[in-house]
Amino acid sequence: MLLTGSSALGVAGVAAAGATGVLPFSEAMQRALGVASSTPATELGVTKVERVYSAARGREVDLVFLLPSKNPQRGLPISLYLHGRGGSARRSAPGGLVNQLSGEVARRAVPAYGFVAVDGGPTNYWHEHVPGDDPMRMLLEEVPVWLRERGLGGVDGVPFACAGTSMGGFGALLYARRRAQRRQPPAAVAAVSPALITSWDEMSKRNAFHDAADWASMDPLKHLGDLQGIPTGVWCGTEDAFITGVRRFITEARPKVGHTARGKHGEAFFRSVVPGVVSFLGKHVPVARPA
Repeated sequence: MLLTGSSALGVAGVAAAGATGVLPFSEAMQRALGVASSTPATELGVTKVERVYSAARGREVDLVFLLPSKNPQRGLPISLYLHGRGGSARRSAPGGLVNQLSGEVARRAVPAYGFVAVDGGPTNYWHEHVPGDDPMRMLLEEVPVWLRERGLGGVDGVPFACAGTSMGGFGALLYARRRAQRRQPPAAVAAVSPALITSWDEMSKRNAFHDAADWASMDPLKHLGDLQGIPTGVWCGTEDAFITGVRRFITEARPKVGHTARGKHGEAFFRSVVPGVVSFLGKHVPVARPA
């Protein structure tokens, strides 16, 4: 399944679509987006969904690509985008992300890159909470293989960066830490309204960790040193329930971007920071290598 442009404002649009095919942007749509193009038929913002089997999770999962054009360059650098609690790969990225990305690439404001989202489970925090279902191992070991097989991500297929929203923001910071522990740190990590909870009483309500020690072993706020040297961006609304933890992260970790602005934990705020996320990750795109 392939969708582009306003027919796919974010991955959520994929779930509602019943038709296949690629829909090119019209010249008028390009002008509305502020995308300069010498060729009116230029196609922007492709979202592609595939179904793959994850041995790490013991099930089939959706693999969703958000690409800047219909025919991206071989070896296109790819960033992960991790979904939030109760979400899925099809509902991972904020609305408008694929349009913003494609427009920025078309204007050459950022180097060409794309995103990949994958089902990580609706209630874990991108870790192995249930034996035999390990989404973090899927990200670290299987996603690079899937990318390499599709000619994306360079010769090794390893994502150059990771982004995520809410629980996915927690997961993105955990993923960066796991990459650093493997001496293969990502070039950047972006967390939108990350679920940085500051008390076990509150976290325990989510039934995501076995006990306080299990949570502490993965909580980004307790392992800030492991992210040293990794360019990090964090965005959160000041009316968001996670703002206390995010402010602590900004104060103690001193990320490259620590953006707080009026907003709640919802799509309106998530969409508002899409330009900042695309721009931030764009500053850390490696030179694409042929796959």
